[in-house]
Amino acid sequence: MNRIIGRGGEQELLRQYVNSNKSEFVAIYGRRRVGKTYLITQTFQGQIDFDMTGVLEGSKEEQLFSFQMSLRQCGYTGKMPQNWMQAFSALKDALQPRLHQKQVVLFIDELPCLDTPRSGLVKALDLFWNGWCTRQKNIKLFVCGSATTWMIDNIIDNHGGLHNRITHEMHLHPFTLKETEEYIIANKFKWSRLSIAQTYMIFGGIPYYLSLLSPKYGLTENIDRLFFSADAELDTEYQRLFKSLFKNPQPYLQIVQLLTEHKRGLTRNEISEKIGKETGGHLSKMLKNLENCDFIRRYNVRERKINFNNGIYQLTDFYTQFYHDFCRHRTTDEHFWMNSINTPKHNTWLGLAFERLCMAHIPQIKKALGIDRIRTEYYSWRSKDSHPAAQIDLIIERADHIINLCELKYSKALYAISAEEEDKLRNRMADFEQETGVREAVHLTFITTYGLKENIHSSEVQSQVTLDALFGAL
Repeated sequence: MNRIIGRGGEQELLRQYVNSNKSEFVAIYGRRRVGKTYLITQTFQGQIDFDMTGVLEGSKEEQLFSFQMSLRQCGYTGKMPQNWMQAFSALKDALQPRLHQKQVVLFIDELPCLDTPRSGLVKALDLFWNGWCTRQKNIKLFVCGSATTWMIDNIIDNHGGLHNRITHEMHLHPFTLKETEEYIIANKFKWSRLSIAQTYMIFGGIPYYLSLLSPKYGLTENIDRLFFSADAELDTEYQRLFKSLFKNPQPYLQIVQLLTEHKRGLTRNEISEKIGKETGGHLSKMLKNLENCDFIRRYNVRERKINFNNGIYQLTDFYTQFYHDFCRHRTTDEHFWMNSINTPKHNTWLGLAFERLCMAHIPQIKKALGIDRIRTEYYSWRSKDSHPAAQIDLIIERADHIINLCELKYSKALYAISAEEEDKLRNRMADFEQETGVREAVHLTFITTYGLKENIHSSEVQSQVTLDALFGAL
């Protein structure tokens, strides 16, 4: 059996659900390629009594045929179901001889694919679960799908027969840096932590993308092979990604492209203005859907107090940002990434990608600062008075009346603060204190790859966090 990298907490929960003394209906959702199927099949290897997968873009007949094939594998010998009511009735018949088992594990993968137009799938699933499974003690039904919006609307937040019937939901997130390092080491790569961090800054913690890397090559050669070669494996991934997640991907692509161009993020009103959509429920729902798919995050802003109602939305999906920065305009240079090293565009990307890396690992930063057990709020701040407007992406406000004002800096060696930068930092801190009216002590914190070089301009810095801390366990 293959060892699962990371996912220890998720596996423990799944085993608890299977070993409970009641029937369980568990919905697992998350971004395409994040490893939902692998998690279930490896956790319950040899224990799954019924296992079927929806056919991507398949017709109702093709979905039913796939269901029929899985029925046969668990002993069903009846007729081919003509609709979903018949299909789940057949499943019930097939499972009858297994009801003496301690648990009967059912897994329906890519469930949203089964819901073709006017399919009646959700009603049939409702009848199967409410009318039969809940009357048993040992039915363990696991469903998952990459179409996160469908999973949430039709299963998790269903307002019909399945309302409040899900016993557990699990949002499977990308790997952390630590889990990515574990994957890299397990697969015999001899890469430094800086290379692993750069890998994360391109792929994020998406297991499938990491599986495409080859230990025979360095990171640069792998990127050229996967993105820029004549037969690049990830050449068509971007369009497939959004098509698999959303039935109508175009409005989502519009929001995502907008956020790739405004890397510091935008408020909902700013997004509405730029794409020409009203700031009503439809836009809010699309933004929430993108959050649920781990493409964007919403974080609060600080004014005179923390504004919880008008946050900033920022793109967090590393692969999507990399695609827009370097792949959207196709190049014929098969060694594009190699030839981009140390160019201004590449160096700018490194700095911004490192900022996203830090923002994806705030719990690790808090632990490194020794404040992981202190109640905190983190937020961004935009100056309304300074010109050009100053912005600080990460500020951690603590219950012990200290505020960590964080500077996030990528460097290939110790980072040296110049006289000019020291002046900017001092002015930025003064602007923040004046505009927000905070009374807490403000500590300047630097988060860098290798730490600060001590010089006459670094005395204002009161705490440091290095890249190694981002690899820390929680």
